[in-house]
Amino acid sequence: MALADNTLIDEPRFRMSEATAGDFFALLKPRVMSLVVFTAFVGLVAAPVTINPLLAVIAVLAIAIGAGASGALNMWYDADIDAVMTRTASRPVPAGRILPGEALSFGLVLSVLSVMTLGVLVNWLSAALLAFTIFFYAVVYTMWLKRWTPQNIVIGGAAGAIPPVIGWAAVTGSVSLESLVLFLIIFLWTPPHFWALALFKSDDYARAGIPMMPNVAGQASTRRQIFSYALILAPVGVLPWALGFTTPAYGVVALLLGTGFVWYAWKVLRMADDDRAMQPAKALFGYSLLYLFAIFAAYLGDCVVGRALAMGGA
Repeated sequence: MALADNTLIDEPRFRMSEATAGDFFALLKPRVMSLVVFTAFVGLVAAPVTINPLLAVIAVLAIAIGAGASGALNMWYDADIDAVMTRTASRPVPAGRILPGEALSFGLVLSVLSVMTLGVLVNWLSAALLAFTIFFYAVVYTMWLKRWTPQNIVIGGAAGAIPPVIGWAAVTGSVSLESLVLFLIIFLWTPPHFWALALFKSDDYARAGIPMMPNVAGQASTRRQIFSYALILAPVGVLPWALGFTTPAYGVVALLLGTGFVWYAWKVLRMADDDRAMQPAKALFGYSLLYLFAIFAAYLGDCVVGRALAMGGA
């Protein structure tokens, strides 16, 4: 292609992508976003004071947009390794449907929009926590920890654990022990959840050069660490009841869920080194998703029912 003065233009540099709305939605990592939004919503509802319903909707939407922005920035930076991993090769950037610059711009605009919306319309503490979460996930985890240390998931898990604290702060303008316990549940859940995935996707991570625990410490060590985390997570899941934040009904549900997590982790621990099918690891990965949703749903239900009964008795 040439201009009137015969200056040639390098067409690939000026090419516009043919991305659809669905491609940009995929940049937001909607499945990850759904867990972020749900746990943030639980933190918002669990807070001891009420918030204007409109502000509650705005807060949840801002948190969702911030989570999506983190996902977009992650996909922009990780396009090189996503391209060589089977589970991520079809993502919009490595597949060529969205240009890297578009993903970066999209993520930055959404980041600013989400933080400013939450700060101006709700409060600045929750906005600051959201800004920190985006920065921690996009910069500290994605650009540094993920490619540098097998503890990437352990440290980086803090980003995924903050949403209930943001939800709580959006209502109260503060951070409490109760919200930090919710943070701790997600923080301890993250390593066994992702290491279970890493066990049956270790070839993918090896091709990408990512130092996930099975590729660095070996499968046997990873299985032992998964089991250790499960033993810690199970009682921590019951902690909200032990500290008096919930009724015994939640405690029973959390105990059963935690026992199930330990059972699945035990099956991973006992898995043979030459087990190529990796069924125990796949089963734990699936159960871990159920665990997080169910324990937060139980927490939410306990809060809602408890308040309804308190109002009925007033």
